[in-house]
Amino acid sequence: MTSRIHALLLALVAAVISTVVLAAGPSYQIEVDGLACPFCAYGIEKQLGKIEGVQTIETDIQAGRMIVTMDDGHTLDESRAEQAVDRAGFTLGSFEALDAPATTNDQ
Repeated sequence: MTSRIHALLLALVAAVISTVVLAAGPSYQIEVDGLACPFCAYGIEKQLGKIEGVQTIETDIQAGRMIVTMDDGHTLDESRAEQAVDRAGFTLGSFEALDAPATTNDQ
């Protein structure tokens, strides 16, 4: 009986995790001129986080770039990203929509 409960709980956790992963929307790579320290990153992340639909922000300070992932059904355009970066006191270096993960088609 205990193994059945354990298996059911594992299945439930896997379902929840896969739902969260599938709920992610498009991602964008933003390069920011002058992004050099955690304090800089915090200020930019704070402004980007105010944009409706932003789900996650991953920051690579050494590369001077951020990956912004939106909620499913939301998008980010370059103008809104530029405004957020500007409000943080920085300059948008580049903006790129990232491709969705590649899928294989075995037909």
